[in-house]
Amino acid sequence: MNLHEYQSKRLFARQGIAVPQGFTADSPAAARRIAEDFGQPVAVKAQVLIGGRGKAGGIRVAATPAAAEAAAADILGMDIRGHTVHRLLIEAASEIQSEIYLAALVDRESQRIMLMASGEGGMEIEEVAARSPEKIRRAYADPFMGVRDHQGIRLAKEVGLPPRLWSAFAVCTRRLHATLTAYDADLAEINPLIVDASGALLALDGKMSVDDSALHRQPELVEDVGAEEGNPFEREAQAAGLNFVYLGGDVACLGNGAGLAMATMDAIKHFGGNPANFLDIGGDASVDQVTKAIDIMTRDPAVRSLLVNVSGGITRCDEVAAGLAAAMDGSTSQVPFVVRLVGTNEEEAKAILAPYRIEYAETFSSAARRSVELARENGA
Repeated sequence: MNLHEYQSKRLFARQGIAVPQGFTADSPAAARRIAEDFGQPVAVKAQVLIGGRGKAGGIRVAATPAAAEAAAADILGMDIRGHTVHRLLIEAASEIQSEIYLAALVDRESQRIMLMASGEGGMEIEEVAARSPEKIRRAYADPFMGVRDHQGIRLAKEVGLPPRLWSAFAVCTRRLHATLTAYDADLAEINPLIVDASGALLALDGKMSVDDSALHRQPELVEDVGAEEGNPFEREAQAAGLNFVYLGGDVACLGNGAGLAMATMDAIKHFGGNPANFLDIGGDASVDQVTKAIDIMTRDPAVRSLLVNVSGGITRCDEVAAGLAAAMDGSTSQVPFVVRLVGTNEEEAKAILAPYRIEYAETFSSAARRSVELARENGA
């Protein structure tokens, strides 16, 4: 479960990490009142569970309360990569001397918590990794002792902080690690961690992702996210027990098993397409779940084709086919289907789908290629 910036910063502050003073608003009038109380320029920031807010115009600096009200009016209701803005964070604007990237995350390869830092804060870390991988520095927390001061000081030196801030940075790394572990998160990210006008470290942005399997231990976080947050397709899929992530492309895809679902998206990208979603129906999906999955994907207005890629083992192909048939019977969608069903009860599945207008594919690559072709034809 991903947390909004204001939620992440609230948790950072509880652990002693310095954050700008800020309050949430859900109307232009509320944004103006908060700006008036601050009596200084403010940042008006869209609160959505997706990156790219700044590039989409979802973050603006307002010099006056009237400007804050106008910015809020523009941003509220904005669609940012499929996420509608319902809430804003209004916080005191900060003067930036320098920017750093700092994150604590679960590193699956080393099976430890990793601290990752870079002197190029304020940028997507993937861009930095692709362009200048040597600028990303790492340290690993001890499972029993956590992050040691010497590790934080080394990272501070390597990302170019002046010596007077090394100790403060080391404290920040310890506190970020404490935030990660206290709330069962697999990512706690500050981007950027700035040196402000007073020469102090300040978490200007915040992002956290909490392990879904540990949510029973974090009832406060579950309640705080709220039913209105996030992409509506994701909420609907979660309620149906489906592993679904909205991506905003035009080729919807369904697979059984996370590995096959990821490989399906990779194949779509390989042939020049854009996956609309990640969807893993798992190994024991019911007819009702498959039906619901198809219904969700075909209601996405951006979708131009749909690829069903199932390798039947525990998942029976005829169960998937029955779900597909039920979905097509109850839908008026004109989205074309490409289907690859291989494995348990494959022939029975083909018999079920014989009356329907779908395209069969014999191989993984041909299925992905054809779904991309159909999306282009359908979007022309």
